[in-house]
Amino acid sequence: MIQHAVYHKVASHEAHKGTFDTCLLLYSGGLDTSVMLKWIQDTYECEVVALTVNLGQRADNMEAIRDKALKLGAKECIVYDARDEFAQLCMEAVKANADYQGGYALGCPLGRVMISQIAVKIAAEYGCEVIAHGCTGKGNDQVRFEGYITTLNPQVKIIAPVREWSMGRDEEIEYAIQHGIPVEQTKKAPYSYDENMWANTGEGGEIEDPRLIPPLENILKWCNTPKNAPDEEELVVLEFEQGMPVSLNYEALSATEIIQQLNAIGGKHAVGYFHLIEDRIVGLKVRGVYENPAAHLLIQAHKNLEQLVSTREENELKTFLDTKWAYLCYGAKYFEPVMDNIRAFQDKQNEKVSGKVTLRLYKGNCEVVALDSPFSLFDEHLATFNKSADFNQNASAGFIELWNLPQKTAHQVRRSKVTGVSAP
Repeated sequence: MIQHAVYHKVASHEAHKGTFDTCLLLYSGGLDTSVMLKWIQDTYECEVVALTVNLGQRADNMEAIRDKALKLGAKECIVYDARDEFAQLCMEAVKANADYQGGYALGCPLGRVMISQIAVKIAAEYGCEVIAHGCTGKGNDQVRFEGYITTLNPQVKIIAPVREWSMGRDEEIEYAIQHGIPVEQTKKAPYSYDENMWANTGEGGEIEDPRLIPPLENILKWCNTPKNAPDEEELVVLEFEQGMPVSLNYEALSATEIIQQLNAIGGKHAVGYFHLIEDRIVGLKVRGVYENPAAHLLIQAHKNLEQLVSTREENELKTFLDTKWAYLCYGAKYFEPVMDNIRAFQDKQNEKVSGKVTLRLYKGNCEVVALDSPFSLFDEHLATFNKSADFNQNASAGFIELWNLPQKTAHQVRRSKVTGVSAP
């Protein structure tokens, strides 16, 4: 008999039994949400509408997920195709050179933004007073889902069954067997994944412990390892207009198509996977293996093109604001008003980020090897080391004297205080 720990609801947005008739469940079709679908019906004595959002995840069979939900008693199962909408959201990440703590292009946080927006919309259409998610009490996604959903519609309440029921994996499997819920395996898989078209996140097993070396051959789903990558390099040409990728290898494509093709190309060459020691919102420090080859290629190309067409001061400020954008996006603050201000700057800055970028891919390496833009600040007549350079070297010495004056003065004052000898 499964014993349930006592869970005390303390937040005003948490739903209570008897206060609603219909719940919208964010449904993936896996063990947790399948158990959840039945558990909510029994525990809360309500109807459940299941929502599955297609963000370009390759591992899922959407029709099979829908059929399973209906067989488990869902009143309805909506499969929402958000691939093109999500691709446009990912383009904001390109403009922001998305990078959280070392290579993570924020696939999961961006996915939660998209799912939350769709969930609020579908809940209103189907008269669902409550939305349920499958997040644990240790993760980031509970903060994202609950924060975003209640921001977008403060009248919606939340159920988080995994926090409430305190079942472990084995107990969930037992519950599933007892209630006729199909179970594909009886032991916990060593690795768990969260996938959409922008990133695939791997956790569990050797990944969790930073003292262990993760066996990448057993973990990676999208990317080769460098030793298994092709022995021949490949050049990729990306064209941007106002910070947005518009063509791949001289072929005009949609954002969705560019992401999908670059995932295949980058993954083949072992480009775009990262081991990351990550600071979670809830205070935990964890390790994950992230695969985001398309994101890595696009951001590398965009960042280099942006640097070519921007001044030193623009690049410095953009780097600071990009980092702030990444931390806010990761930290469940996508709808924080300051993000609108950051986006305004990023959009303005990207008005001149147009041109072509050539990348060289080879065994895990991605190099930007050529750039061309009508807004380039490179002037070959000034930059060349040939005698024909249009650069007045006579002005350099005076510039150096004035540029160095504050540093030289401060150093002399400090030295006089230490030695007692006045500056000359």
